[in-house]
Amino acid sequence: MSKIVVVYHSGYGHTQRMAQAVAQGADAELLAIDAEGNLPDGGWDTLDAADAIIMGSPTYMGSVSWQFKKFADASSKPWFAQKWKDKIAAGFTNSAGMNGDKLATLNTMFTLAMQHGMIWVSQGLMPSNTKGAQRNDVNYLVSYSGAIAQSPSDAGAQDMLPGDLETARLFGERVASVTAKFSR
Repeated sequence: MSKIVVVYHSGYGHTQRMAQAVAQGADAELLAIDAEGNLPDGGWDTLDAADAIIMGSPTYMGSVSWQFKKFADASSKPWFAQKWKDKIAAGFTNSAGMNGDKLATLNTMFTLAMQHGMIWVSQGLMPSNTKGAQRNDVNYLVSYSGAIAQSPSDAGAQDMLPGDLETARLFGERVASVTAKFSR
């Protein structure tokens, strides 16, 4: 069985809720980056032992949170030792805007994964982009690079749309499926 870790930062609970949905789909362990941008004790060892690392961050000002960036910069130690090379990687994000420059956040995660020599997994879901599509449909926001969600700035994490959370769960399933193929 593959070991998958979801490492994420969440400022207001939305990205944590999304991380939980991704982890549910992937049968993954959650690893939170704290408010100071640090991992808990043993966090780096957990990532080093993983077959797949799924990264999550809110989109703030068109990129990852500073806490996630601190984590990314600190990953230079496993990078130097090539500890994450050939691991599966993927990413997800949430912001208040429908677009909110979420792709820039996913590209930051993708670039980090490429620096580490990892193998990136796409969303793998068809878009809900027909006339009959509803906002709560799976992949309504239409992302191919990773899972994305939108939460109004005045809505709490409990108000996240079920369609966005189901998109995240299905994304976790896809990452787990790809990881199993590479872990044979």
